[in-house]
Amino acid sequence: MSKNIKNILSIAGSDPSGGAGIQADLKSISACGGYGMAAISALTAQNTHGVTAVHVPPPAFLVEQLVAISEDIDIDAIKIGMLANAETIDALGGWLAKIRRSATVPVVLDPVMVATSGDRLLDTAAEDALHRLMEHTDVLTPNIHELAVLARTEVATSWDQVIEQARSVALTHSVLVLAKGGHLDGPHCPDALIDATGVLHEISSPRLHTKNTHGTGCSLSSALATFYARTGDWVQSLTAAKGWLTTAIAGADELRVGTGHGPINHFGALWTGNPAPAGDSMARWWDAIESIRESIDGLGFIRGLKDGSLARGDFEDYLGQDALYLRTYAQVMSRASALAPSAEGQRFWAASASGCLEGELELHRGRLDDWVPEPSNTTTAYLNHLVACSNNYPVLVAALLPCFWIYQDVGSRLAAANHDAHPYTDWLATYSSPEFDQSTAQAIDMARALFDAADGHTRANMWRAFEASSLHELYFFAQTSAERQSVVPAGS
Repeated sequence: MSKNIKNILSIAGSDPSGGAGIQADLKSISACGGYGMAAISALTAQNTHGVTAVHVPPPAFLVEQLVAISEDIDIDAIKIGMLANAETIDALGGWLAKIRRSATVPVVLDPVMVATSGDRLLDTAAEDALHRLMEHTDVLTPNIHELAVLARTEVATSWDQVIEQARSVALTHSVLVLAKGGHLDGPHCPDALIDATGVLHEISSPRLHTKNTHGTGCSLSSALATFYARTGDWVQSLTAAKGWLTTAIAGADELRVGTGHGPINHFGALWTGNPAPAGDSMARWWDAIESIRESIDGLGFIRGLKDGSLARGDFEDYLGQDALYLRTYAQVMSRASALAPSAEGQRFWAASASGCLEGELELHRGRLDDWVPEPSNTTTAYLNHLVACSNNYPVLVAALLPCFWIYQDVGSRLAAANHDAHPYTDWLATYSSPEFDQSTAQAIDMARALFDAADGHTRANMWRAFEASSLHELYFFAQTSAERQSVVPAGS
């Protein structure tokens, strides 16, 4: 991901208890690496038990806020939340039309139309105005009740129905729709990015049992807008936003806010400013990327490589990109050797670079002969990220760590499935070895020592580098045609 901080504008109502609305949006944007700005569309009196009063400023005042921001500050993405009436919605639509004529600003609309209880929050005129606003929108993020209103049908009771309703809305309004399964029953919470043809990408996480989920929808849409401003890719942004949100929900019970439905823990994955955080810092990092690791395990490429059903063409495409990756990866590890302050660190990174070139690349050449593909955008993005981290030793170590840790984690299961008749037996054998296990443990220990000794700013940069590399690992495995086919359901 780009290290440039993006300016994200939230247009929504205010929640004085801090769990939803503008307050949740600003926390989400900050936690996901953006600079948050806010234009207030409504003021509420509410707490963890509900809303008791709403005050809506004149629509002209909302436009004044928006004009003041846009005349002075570049806006990289916009998230829209609560809009109380048709006049406010139409005024916002007029401003958006002008903004998007002069610049391509991505817009995520969380259509706050129906409460979790099922109560309608907008009158008919406001709902009609919201439909008009969608022509200025890129992605909709409705809950299942709002999705049913938009699709003009009954509330979905199954994930298949949610997907079909989302596809219908996407077709009608020429937008992407983020279908969300959090309000359905079941052990998992699926989310899917859907266009008029069907599912573009689907991702799932285990259902976390907590009553503290206030502001989840606001937070997810803000995270999606922030990650898109940073990556320019909606699929990557959904993966990143889902991973962050899962961590935030998992940490919700650590907070003690109110006696009703409390907020999620927006900064649960960040430990900056704690001079001596409790527990193992690397264990927390590993837990924080759980959803990324689960997504990797679910990829069609990984499943096919494990059971031997992966098409040879897909395997060779992967090998070609991996060969390109390893050359620059070895150079970056050599750079880590040059930056390492200790002789032990210098030897470790130098030996890792040498082993990468002599061992793994030799196996690639044996399978690919002289064929050298062009680097994919995914491969280039990963390598650019590593190179961008190569001027700061602690940050570079954090960026390189997933290349060891995730590779070892996936490899242990692939190696366990290996057998003499497996079509890729020699390749699976490289995924797990005592030597690589030892190297991985050493890389983890080095990252832990650097993180625990670092100041808050360096810790934050190390975490971001580690998280970004973890996401790049997911995208790298997911770039084959086998995976692209696996995320599009039959008949789409």
